[in-house]
Amino acid sequence: MIHPILWAAVISAMAAQLYKVVVESLRERRLKLYRLFETGGMPSSHTATVSALAVGACRAEGLASPLFAICFVFGLYFVLEATGLRQEVGKQARVLNEIIDELIDHRHFPRERTRELLGHTWSEVFMGAILGAAVSLLMVRRSG
Repeated sequence: MIHPILWAAVISAMAAQLYKVVVESLRERRLKLYRLFETGGMPSSHTATVSALAVGACRAEGLASPLFAICFVFGLYFVLEATGLRQEVGKQARVLNEIIDELIDHRHFPRERTRELLGHTWSEVFMGAILGAAVSLLMVRRSG
């Protein structure tokens, strides 16, 4: 049997990614299934996943447990990486795409752009954390 903490993490990640598909599909008025497999955007599925793990571990084992400590530190690293490093890589991709567009316009190079939406804003991370925590609170019972 799969532990409820794992289920909460998986369901949180899937819910975040499905939300992106639905919102993008409604905005573009056509199905955007590719968003299931892309990073970035609202809400952060990475943050939803690690928040579900940490909240689930806290709920099941308590604040003083090694499991919660591991999940919390792991989750904190994920969030900082998503908002820091990947956000910077996305900025660099935007600059590269501007350069590529310039070259394409003037020299007719083949068009191959770099993905820009890689990281997360703090609001995307916050909403991912809320989603993950809520799913975990609903799915994981206190151990007694």
